[in-house]
Amino acid sequence: MSAPRTIVFVVFQGMQISELAGPLDVFAVLNSIAERPAHQLPPELRWQASAGGSVTLPYRLLTASPGGRPIKLDGGMTLSVEHSLQDIAAGDDFDTLIVVGGDVFGPGAVDVVPELPALARKARRVTSVCAGALLLASAGLLDGYRATTHWATTGILAERFPRVTVEPDRIYVRDRDRWTSAGMSAGIDLALALVEDDHGREVAAMIARAYVVFARRPGGQTQFSAQLRAQPAKTPAIRSVQQWLPEHLADDLAVATLARRTGMSERTFARAFRAETGVTPAAYIEDLRVEAARRLLESTDLTVGAIARQIGYRHGETLHRVFARRLGTTPERYRQHFALPTAG
Repeated sequence: MSAPRTIVFVVFQGMQISELAGPLDVFAVLNSIAERPAHQLPPELRWQASAGGSVTLPYRLLTASPGGRPIKLDGGMTLSVEHSLQDIAAGDDFDTLIVVGGDVFGPGAVDVVPELPALARKARRVTSVCAGALLLASAGLLDGYRATTHWATTGILAERFPRVTVEPDRIYVRDRDRWTSAGMSAGIDLALALVEDDHGREVAAMIARAYVVFARRPGGQTQFSAQLRAQPAKTPAIRSVQQWLPEHLADDLAVATLARRTGMSERTFARAFRAETGVTPAAYIEDLRVEAARRLLESTDLTVGAIARQIGYRHGETLHRVFARRLGTTPERYRQHFALPTAG
């Protein structure tokens, strides 16, 4: 490693501490590991040790606020800040700008927006966590880019900033030098993706293990599972079917079969399921199957045909058709793009 990469976190009155602490700790963990003596370095970092046995800290982490003022967090705590946004903008170029989320409609956030264009010109890449994307968009920094944000504010982002292509159901989105993420825990996924971009998959996986994260979620994953996207049914029998389905995707899931599990007629079951969950039984099952297929493509080397059979499709061609219609890609291309380091 050469000189540390400087990461500037933009903070403001009303920000949420989790959206700063989560990503910041990912970079800090790598710094802590790199400080170990050479003989204690993990294999992923040993090759980067100098002749003297030390590794330069990968990241220099800074916080900056309007005027360098302390920040009152959402919840009442106060955060001391090292730098002003103005001083950072007037200084040297740096690596990464990260705009955190929080009360982006409050007066503290309004003070941030005018400073962002100058900061972005100094940064190699510009990123946001959660509703921080709305601040980037307000500064014109997402015009012509694809972006995402917390599910609760994707509609606002799309409505107020029509020049931004909003991808509402993504964990994070990278479009050239712009990276945006969904809310809270997705900031950790974004930070791990940035580490991977800087230092490779092996180092990012090492940080995920140290951070006690099971595995980095690919950006293409949805913000919610199929079960969370659908409404939980009020009728106990239908809710029981919802809970039973994910572990039985290869079973006979015809409406007649599911209706028998509830003791209802087919027509009554289908009508009640849609009324209580917001989707038809067929659409709900397809959601579950696509989600299961994505998970298997990301984390295993099973063939597309084997995955199709495991989730209830007789042939791989069926899975191809569903992926083309739902995701606009093929299972093979999805795997190439999103397979985790442990797959294959």
